[in-house]
Amino acid sequence: MRQVDHFIVGGAGGGSGRKHQIWNPSTGEVQAEVALGDAALLDKAVATAMKVQPEWAATNPQKRARVMFKFKELIEANMQELAELLSSEHGKVIDDAKGDVQRGLEVIEFACGIPQALKGEYTQGAGPGIDVYSMRQPLGIGAGITPFNFPAMIPMWMFGMAIAAGNAFVLKPSERDPSVPIRLAELFLEAGAPEGLLQVVHGDKEMVDAILDHPDIPAISFVGSSDIAHYIYQRGAQNAKRVQAFGGAKNHGIVMPDADLDQVVNDLAGAAFGSAGERCMALPVVVPVGEDTAERLKEKLIPAIHALRVGVSTDPEAHYGPVVTPEHKARVEQWITTAEEEGAEIVIDGRGFSLQGHEKGFFIGPTLIDRVTPQMKSYQEEIFGPVLQIVRANDFEDAVRLPSEHQYGNGVAIFTRNGHAAREFASRVNVGMVGINVPIPVPVSYHSFGGWKRSGFGDIDQYGMEGLKFWTKHKKITQRWPDGGGDGSNAFVIPTMG
Repeated sequence: MRQVDHFIVGGAGGGSGRKHQIWNPSTGEVQAEVALGDAALLDKAVATAMKVQPEWAATNPQKRARVMFKFKELIEANMQELAELLSSEHGKVIDDAKGDVQRGLEVIEFACGIPQALKGEYTQGAGPGIDVYSMRQPLGIGAGITPFNFPAMIPMWMFGMAIAAGNAFVLKPSERDPSVPIRLAELFLEAGAPEGLLQVVHGDKEMVDAILDHPDIPAISFVGSSDIAHYIYQRGAQNAKRVQAFGGAKNHGIVMPDADLDQVVNDLAGAAFGSAGERCMALPVVVPVGEDTAERLKEKLIPAIHALRVGVSTDPEAHYGPVVTPEHKARVEQWITTAEEEGAEIVIDGRGFSLQGHEKGFFIGPTLIDRVTPQMKSYQEEIFGPVLQIVRANDFEDAVRLPSEHQYGNGVAIFTRNGHAAREFASRVNVGMVGINVPIPVPVSYHSFGGWKRSGFGDIDQYGMEGLKFWTKHKKITQRWPDGGGDGSNAFVIPTMG
């Protein structure tokens, strides 16, 4: 059986000896094992990072950018390999896997401009003979704890910005699909990065706690569930660390009566069911405004959802593949059962779905649930599967209130032809990222990503200039150069060669 080890300098000896199974979600078989590390192994990685980081920080930004440019080229050259490896462990189809890699690559492209991004501010004559300027300097060692659903994109969101800014980085990816992060680290080394600048350690809560408690890791970035995000934020802050911790989501798609329903249905098919719904920016709740809108939308959704093709990750015709593990399949199907028990209407039921020839795979059919209310637990919590819920709103005020009062505040979208309604909604809704006729409003790499409420803990967002702020400390210098040659006179003397 294939073994996945840590990617640290000096070998991975001294780990816990424990291992975690890696499934092939399409076949339902265990395909590999990953070694789980402990605090002693983390100490080894951090010790190496501390040795290599000062020289990297002293390397001028232009040379650091050249490494990022080369890494970008290597990612592009190995796109197919990365996508196939990702699909084999996660289950998302190849096109989705390529999108995963591409969105991470866009942040690497932004990081290639680090010389410009690191330029500070300067004020001449802030006082009599006084100038003030500022600079951004690296923190030292950054750590990233990343989820299973984007094993390429989210690690690159984190280490791309951190390393370009002059830090070393220790990555702990999900133990469910760890091979792509290892391959990224190999390519980064091939791009010319010093050995030990980017290291990968695997583990479960034991490794997470070791990272949170390590005295030589000043900053931690996390993406995962909200309960764990809250735990990481609290424990990290108690240890005087800088922490950004992004959690779950329950994104709403508001459908106004004037919306183009054909376009809405097309958008929902991808946003709700793409990647089997295992995305924090999926659109699992649609909110039609008015009963007539709800009935017309439902009538169009049913045949569109029935037309979705579920297949193995390598099927080029499939719209989405299996979910990641058997436990996750059981959890999603239980949420459908919960919604049914709560009184919701199961319009299309994906439970018990079986793919011919792959009966042991972790497949769930696309599911549509109507008559969902805000009081239902299935609405309040994140399902994270190929399930679309319809929550009917009476009017525009209802539509603003639903996402605004939900415990999560990651993303929201409104579909309308009315510019005033869209502008009003975007201004008033209590959610961190808003799409207007855009179903998955993930900002481009030179902006930033981050939700509100229980979707995000910490004050600074991912990537873009916000990401640069997170991975650097801001130093301010106030300077005055007195006239004279040091003899107390006020004569202005220009030094000469002699």
